[in-house]
Amino acid sequence: MPDRLTHQMTPRLPGSADLPLCGVTVLVVDDSRFACDGLRLMCRRLGARFRRAESLRAADAHLRLYRPDVVIVDLGLPDGRGEGLIRALITQAQRPVVLGLSGDSRGHLDALGAGADGYLDKPLESLAKLQDMLLTLLPNRTVPALPLPDMALVPDPLALRDDLAYAASLLERDPDAPMRRYVAGFLGGVARQSHDTRLAEVARRAQPQDLRTALQARLVLPDHAFAPTVVPLDG
Repeated sequence: MPDRLTHQMTPRLPGSADLPLCGVTVLVVDDSRFACDGLRLMCRRLGARFRRAESLRAADAHLRLYRPDVVIVDLGLPDGRGEGLIRALITQAQRPVVLGLSGDSRGHLDALGAGADGYLDKPLESLAKLQDMLLTLLPNRTVPALPLPDMALVPDPLALRDDLAYAASLLERDPDAPMRRYVAGFLGGVARQSHDTRLAEVARRAQPQDLRTALQARLVLPDHAFAPTVVPLDG
């Protein structure tokens, strides 16, 4: 889906040699399609190749096939905590740059405590912040940073619907307490990324029936109700 930044940077094709992250592969390990689509747009604008793994198991499969330059790890994943993956990555002989990602208030301490090189808060809406952090951490980058004025980022709104449908499907299975906590945390992150304060409050309370009701109310809406939200980037 086109966004304002696409038009601003039309002459600078993604992957062209004058983009600061040309040749860099970024693996994002995150269960939210909506959050990942925002990161995908950011990586594309900076010239990086983008890959996504939705779980620890999927990340392991990716890492068996290729060696990314950067791995961004969400701390709350469906099959475990991201801190374990961070610890495993930093022990590699030729290890990637590793960043933690979370919307939790303790995320910064948890990610850096596990050995991450840096940390990104959800929602991540600053292309300049991502660029500056990666250019600082990646060695031997010779292409200068892009000048980044205020701009808009519009993740795919149907990815938001997919995230809500995924959470609803988990709640339909009468989940146990750990899975209920995971779903509440997942929805809290999605709510922050989509600036949905009502959903954030329901996720904070973490009552299964309230979560089901909130999700049902959103998922009966037509696709156009998930219209793109224009988010100002702060750099």
